[in-house]
Amino acid sequence: MPKLDLLNMSGEVVGDIQLNDSVFGIEVNEKVLHEVVKNYLANQRQGTHSAKTRAEVRGGGRKPFKQKGTGRARQGTISAPHYVGGGIAFAPKPRDYSYTLPKKVKRLAMKSALSSKVQNNEMIILDDLKVEDAKTKSMVAVLSNVKAGRKVLILTDEKKDDVVRSSNNIAKVKSTFVGQLNVYDILNHGTLVATKSAIEKIEEVYI
Repeated sequence: MPKLDLLNMSGEVVGDIQLNDSVFGIEVNEKVLHEVVKNYLANQRQGTHSAKTRAEVRGGGRKPFKQKGTGRARQGTISAPHYVGGGIAFAPKPRDYSYTLPKKVKRLAMKSALSSKVQNNEMIILDDLKVEDAKTKSMVAVLSNVKAGRKVLILTDEKKDDVVRSSNNIAKVKSTFVGQLNVYDILNHGTLVATKSAIEKIEEVYI
C-alpha cells in the first residue's frame, strides 16, 4: 500500500497515511484517461455556433446577369458560397456535443488519475486545511509551506467557502471538493493538495 507523509499547514510532517491500493496504487490506463478527458471536454462545449447557408442569406433572388453572351461563367444567385457575402457551404449549426461513458470506464479513469499522482510524487496530503481569514495571502503561504509548486488543485471533502475565497485569485490554482472532482482537473494540474478527510471520502466512494 502506498504511504505518504501527512503534513500540517506549516509544511511539517505530523505523521503518515496509508493509501488504498485499489484506488491509489493501480496500473495507470492511459487509453481510458484519454477517453474520459475527451468526453469531459466534449461535454463542456456549448455548441451554440451558427452560420447562414445560401438559403438563409438575405437577397440573391434575382439572377446576377444573363445566362449567355457575357463571356463569364453562368451564375444563378449572389448568395452562393463562392460570392463575398454569400452563404457558408456546410454551415455549422447549433448542436449538442455531449455523450455518456460507462460508469466503469469513468471509475477506472479516476483511479488511474489518482494513482498517477501518487506514482509521480505529485500528491500532498494535509491533516487539515482551514483559512479562517479567507485571504489570498494566507493560502499562498500554505502552498509555499508545503512546496506545492505553481499549478495546484486543492481538494477538500466538501465545499469550504474559506478555501474557495482564499484560492480564487491565485493564478493556476483551483479548489474543488470530492463531489465535483473530475479526471481532467487532476491531470491538468501539476500537484494535487488534498486533505486527509478528502482522501478518506474518496476511498469510501471508489473502493
